[in-house]
Amino acid sequence: MQQTSSIVSSDQRRTRRGIKVMAALSLLVLAVFIMSMNTGFIRLSPLEVIQTLFGMGTDKQELILFDFRLPRIVISILVGAGLAVSGCILQGISRNALADPGILGINAGAGLMVMLFVAFFPSTASAPVYIIPLLAFVGALLTAILIYVLAYKKDEGISPIRLLFNGIAIAAGISALMIVLTLTIDPTKYQFVATWLAGSMWGTNWKYVLSLLPWVAILIPFAIYKARVMNVLNLGDQMASGLGTPIEKERMMLIAVAVGLAGSCVAFSGAIGFVGLIGPHLASRLVGPKHQLLIPTSALVGSLLMIAADTIGRVILQPSEIPTGIIVAIIGAPYFLYLLAKSRG
Repeated sequence: MQQTSSIVSSDQRRTRRGIKVMAALSLLVLAVFIMSMNTGFIRLSPLEVIQTLFGMGTDKQELILFDFRLPRIVISILVGAGLAVSGCILQGISRNALADPGILGINAGAGLMVMLFVAFFPSTASAPVYIIPLLAFVGALLTAILIYVLAYKKDEGISPIRLLFNGIAIAAGISALMIVLTLTIDPTKYQFVATWLAGSMWGTNWKYVLSLLPWVAILIPFAIYKARVMNVLNLGDQMASGLGTPIEKERMMLIAVAVGLAGSCVAFSGAIGFVGLIGPHLASRLVGPKHQLLIPTSALVGSLLMIAADTIGRVILQPSEIPTGIIVAIIGAPYFLYLLAKSRG
């Protein structure tokens, strides 16, 4: 009885700590959000931003804030949250600390489909914006199915090592195919494709925000709803099966959620990697492995990482800008090597 009471008390402390961490991360996201509104080639002071938000700014200030900066900032937050939760799901269901939609090739599959669409559609400006995330989802899903089939063995299930190596190999193959595609693409579209491949926020107006928002707003709450299932899957297939969990059904459903988040986000952010790796790892260090806390914390860490990287990329070399994907890669690549060395040890 005393032991049960101690476990409940420990669980409550962990939950309280998780709520405090999420509140602190939310404040950090808000702080960077405000800072990002103030920064850019044309600076707006905090007072000018507040005046513009309340309809008291000039036409020029309203154009800068509402038409250029705010959509991009919101897209960054949504993409960061989506990619981080996607990585959290993949790490949870595969029990592989190195799983990430970018490393496993899922982002590359989504990117290939978007590139094919761009290459053969007459104009990206007139492209039906709501079709792009759907096509990216199809590409990501087909890639995920291929990786899963190659990594799965009937007697062993999913091997984390096979999953990682198959994902890396498929990502390399798709990346090579994308490079070949860039050589044959219309010169007028090459600049767009090159920028997209570097991981640039190209969907920077409100119609793109509205196109991405339903994917993130529906799939992340669904992932949180499935948090208990993910906790059980983390115990291993035999234990989960013994507890009455339909393993394959739940795993397929969660993979579809992870793929949907990754594909839709990649459609508007380009080839950005490592967010799905770093977000869940940092979140796990802050709140522990319980997915009820881990998933929303991962979303907040991912949003913070993306909005900070996008802000840095916009201001560090003004009037030029560095694609967000490059800033994230500078942070993520050393962290990935650290985790790889740690897992080998």
